[in-house]
Amino acid sequence: MFKHFIMLEWKSFLRSASLGSNIAMKIFMGFFAVYFMVIFIAAGVGAFFILKEEGYEPLATVNKFMIYYLFADLLTRYFLQKMPVLNIKPLLTLPIKRNTIVHFTLGKTALSFFNWSHALFFIPFSIVLLLNGYNALNVILWHLGMMSLFYLNNFINILINNKNSVFYSVLAVVGGFGLAHYYKLFDITTYTQPFFQGMYETFFVFLIPMILVAATYYFAFNYFKSNLNLDEGLATKSDIAKTQNFTFLDQFGTLGTFLKNDIRLLLRNKRSKTTLIMSFLFIFYGFIFFNNPTQPAVMGIFAGIFVSGGFLFTFGQFVPSWDSAYYQLMMSQNIQYREYISSKWWLMVIGTLISTILASFYLFFGVHTYLLVVCGAIFNIGVNSHLVMLGGAFVKTPIDLTTGKGAFGDKQAFNSKTLLLTIPKLLLPVAFYALGYYIFSPNIGLVFVAAAGILGFAFRNYVFSQIEKIYKKEKYATIAAYKQKN
Repeated sequence: MFKHFIMLEWKSFLRSASLGSNIAMKIFMGFFAVYFMVIFIAAGVGAFFILKEEGYEPLATVNKFMIYYLFADLLTRYFLQKMPVLNIKPLLTLPIKRNTIVHFTLGKTALSFFNWSHALFFIPFSIVLLLNGYNALNVILWHLGMMSLFYLNNFINILINNKNSVFYSVLAVVGGFGLAHYYKLFDITTYTQPFFQGMYETFFVFLIPMILVAATYYFAFNYFKSNLNLDEGLATKSDIAKTQNFTFLDQFGTLGTFLKNDIRLLLRNKRSKTTLIMSFLFIFYGFIFFNNPTQPAVMGIFAGIFVSGGFLFTFGQFVPSWDSAYYQLMMSQNIQYREYISSKWWLMVIGTLISTILASFYLFFGVHTYLLVVCGAIFNIGVNSHLVMLGGAFVKTPIDLTTGKGAFGDKQAFNSKTLLLTIPKLLLPVAFYALGYYIFSPNIGLVFVAAAGILGFAFRNYVFSQIEKIYKKEKYATIAAYKQKN
């Protein structure tokens, strides 16, 4: 039966309307997977010697900070790992046991890159431990316990994927522990390190993660099995809609009507609300790069693009997919494509301006730092907004706006595809800034980036006309893609 499921998914992939983009994305993801594999292997081999050289006991040090590593893994999974997807409803009419469907769906996650990739660090690290005289049996037990913890994260992520309140509560608690540790107020690792160290020093502590993996699999299995029905778990849920008129937008005519619909979409749906949350979190991305002596100076504009463009990237990448549920109806109406595109563009501009204003606290790092954000915003408005609109014409992935309560389906508002599609938009501003920075001065680098954004804004009418032609050309292919059930 599992073989039959695999054949169905393979046919679904080959028959998809977005086959070309899916293949291209798989190739891109393959390159990134190889890149991270090399990094993990190098870190696994080098971590022991680097820590030893710095005067730390390697195994004890890894165990000390493992709590933060595990939470970073859970955070990454929550936003990037795709939940197992099957075309469930047709299978329920076939003589297939529910247990088989659920076991296969959960079993797919065991092969996820987010699980086995950690072995690329822990296997080399364990081998180095063995070569340096650590007890072989203890190292093996420690290794098994560590890998079990990542599979534990896998099933925890499945269980909390529909529960944002739980996830963000845990995020706040762990973030608080991290800050308390940084400012030497409270060290959570004092209490967690003995557990991780115990997986090496004893012959039974490693069993605890394994038992927890079995328990979380059991709960995940029962949760999905109980929701595997058309009347409840797979049924479309309806909520009471609140009236939101936004009458002040009526003065803008058809453009105002589209804007009102988009604002309602953002405020009423779980998927779009998560996008707003992610856009807000992007504002703090600059702390990684600004005034960081270990980062190249030209990477400041990279941070500026992200800080001001969080909403532009997370929302704009999926235009017109946000309207996939009623796209056919829209295309049957007498509407101007230009007005439709303009409404999305103005929404991204407004989001970029709000992010830039909220990021004004970066003035604390200096005027030049905040100018990186401002110039990044200008470039986003003048250039990147057009690029994401253009890319949206070829992204024919329908979005389920009601993903918050279903047991199966696509639950992520921010995923690897969105991240990969932002990369070309980041290379150009970095190149402009580096050109001015190294030939003239940092301020001239800012001028180059801002000038490119202003130039793009000046030619927006011509660019819109070209984008409109592409959207019209892709219209029927997009409608066909949105009709597909899987």
